[in-house]
Amino acid sequence: MAVSLKQALVVGSYIVGQRLQGKKRFPLVLMLEPLFRCNLACQGCGKIQHPTEILKQNLSPEDCFRAVEECGAPVVSIPGGEPLLHPQIDEIVRGLVARRKFIYLCTNAILLEKSLDKFQPSPYLTFSVHLDGPREHHDKCVDRQGVFDKAVAAIKAAKAKGFRVTTNTTVFEGANVAEMQVFFDYLQTLGIDGMMISPGYSYEWAPDQDHFLKRDQTKALFRELLAPWNKGKKAWNFNHNPLFLDFLMGEKDYDCTPWGSPSYSVLGWQKPCYLLNEGYYQSFQELLEETTWENYGPKSNNPQCQDCMVHCGYEPTAALDALHPANMGRAMGSLINA
Repeated sequence: MAVSLKQALVVGSYIVGQRLQGKKRFPLVLMLEPLFRCNLACQGCGKIQHPTEILKQNLSPEDCFRAVEECGAPVVSIPGGEPLLHPQIDEIVRGLVARRKFIYLCTNAILLEKSLDKFQPSPYLTFSVHLDGPREHHDKCVDRQGVFDKAVAAIKAAKAKGFRVTTNTTVFEGANVAEMQVFFDYLQTLGIDGMMISPGYSYEWAPDQDHFLKRDQTKALFRELLAPWNKGKKAWNFNHNPLFLDFLMGEKDYDCTPWGSPSYSVLGWQKPCYLLNEGYYQSFQELLEETTWENYGPKSNNPQCQDCMVHCGYEPTAALDALHPANMGRAMGSLINA
């Protein structure tokens, strides 16, 4: 498992500390969106559908630091848009590293290779490169030829300079399992520090609404997709708690923990999660206290939540479950074997 022992220990200690304080709801990963602009128009994402006046806006470094401190999560994911379009992204990253937050800077990698000199390798910084499959499939997903090759070149350049790099793959309905397994094999040859995978979910602003997975489809697809890894035949290096992968395969039944991955952007704190457009709060505390959390997740019978198995809602649940005595052996074993 690619999550570093240092990160696992920090996150585990944080969870224990929150529980000792009697907190029922607390964040694990802040999804910090410093801008919505992007240099691609992927069919499964709707961020660039925001009005032009919103797309022109950036969070300042001070805005970012304030949100990180207000939230308190030990891990910060920086999606977008494309974060490398932000004119002060290097200042934001330096400030978060100084605060000892574990950062995943999510990028399509078009600008990554020429941006590497802005950053310093650190155990707290990981570039998470979006790759949805083999060359032809990925370039079709992002609607531009040549992006796969550019991303691979950027991964190699980043690794050569000593950076941590993971990949991030969204699996949609109709995915060719055999091709995806060969793709996972190929990623291992790049020397990456782990792969992240998640089922596609019907983000309502996404242009393509025809290829998102239903819950039963997700379980069946991931059981087949991950079978070689689950049976010990493939040493694929996933940047996930193995309990989350068990959940994707239908071997665990979890409820959603939407407060575990709150989203902050130029619009504020999104409620209840980044997949549902139900408005924004101006403070994290408002998000925690004013949201009727019982109205979300599969047990709520909310039709918008019934098919979602996305990492932002369920990896926090798996992280909490990993501290259960019955599961600690599996979770820690994945770290030892990393």
